[in-house]
Amino acid sequence: MGISKYVLPFEACDLTMVNRVGGKCAGLGELLKTQIPVPPGYAITTDAYELFVEENGFKRNVLERLHNLDGSNIDEINRASRDIRSWIEAGTFSIPLEDVIAEHYRLLSRRTRTPACPVAVRSSATAEDLPDASFAGIQDTYLWVRGVDDLLDKVRKCWSSLFAPRAISYRIDKGFDHSKVLISVAVQKMVRSFAAGVMFTLNPSTGDPATVVIDSNWGYGESVVSGEVNPDQFQINKITMEITKRTVSDKAIYYTTDPERDEVKRLAVDAERRTQQSLLDAEIMDLAKLAKRIEKHYGKPMDIEWATEKSLPYKGEVYILQSRPETVWSQKQVKPVVAPKRSAIEHIVAGLLAGKKIK
Repeated sequence: MGISKYVLPFEACDLTMVNRVGGKCAGLGELLKTQIPVPPGYAITTDAYELFVEENGFKRNVLERLHNLDGSNIDEINRASRDIRSWIEAGTFSIPLEDVIAEHYRLLSRRTRTPACPVAVRSSATAEDLPDASFAGIQDTYLWVRGVDDLLDKVRKCWSSLFAPRAISYRIDKGFDHSKVLISVAVQKMVRSFAAGVMFTLNPSTGDPATVVIDSNWGYGESVVSGEVNPDQFQINKITMEITKRTVSDKAIYYTTDPERDEVKRLAVDAERRTQQSLLDAEIMDLAKLAKRIEKHYGKPMDIEWATEKSLPYKGEVYILQSRPETVWSQKQVKPVVAPKRSAIEHIVAGLLAGKKIK
């Protein structure tokens, strides 16, 4: 079972399919086409979401509940969100839809040779990860999901997160039609992250396009994405591929899997590891090279989530979990430090007078 209307492997997704698989799944498929290492998985399409809503008779009630909501009335939005999410999370799957989702989960487990393969279940909305309107982080993500029943439960919760208060407010603010915004779900093999985080193909503080910036912490990347920890940071010059700045922070907490309870747990970092560098220099270079390849493919600055998985203390693999266009500096017109000059000598002299190093 490979291609269906309701489930598509990441390999079958690309940027032309955002309306069917959302920004996240489309981006993962695009990365695979460029030979970027991405954990295997599949997209539960917007067709599956629409079928679920239709079979449970939710659409009319949802739109009526959202009609004429005041975007500035937080209490009103919260109440509407609670109502709609409770309806969706109590909904039932038809047997054919449940079967196709479960069968692809079994195929993923067989492919990875892992019984009841642990997966990350991530929302992938059709209006997220767009350069001019990023919904990144608004919809839900669930880590270390195991078994078909747990998967179906988390899929419903991802679908319902299309109506989280922030998502409703965002659509009202941006003028998106609630009935036009759909949602897909990414089901992706979990990486047993030794370290993880985010990276940008420009400096997010200054907009410098010649720098890759990597933020890193032990365990899963949620501690970095959520801002719960002050991560290590590494800045790499794209031209020379040298680490130009290295900040090793005191990292107090991290997320990992509790082997006894088989669930993700927030833990304190051991005292001796708190101020140790969470990435090897070789891994930093591997990540920077991948960042450059991804940026070159997309032709624009990118915001990327990554993880490393180690089978031995000294050997690891780097994976890209998702990527999306950077949405802050890419919307600005960055002015050059020194205005263009007619000759090289004039350019150097102007730079010296401005007190700036000319590279």
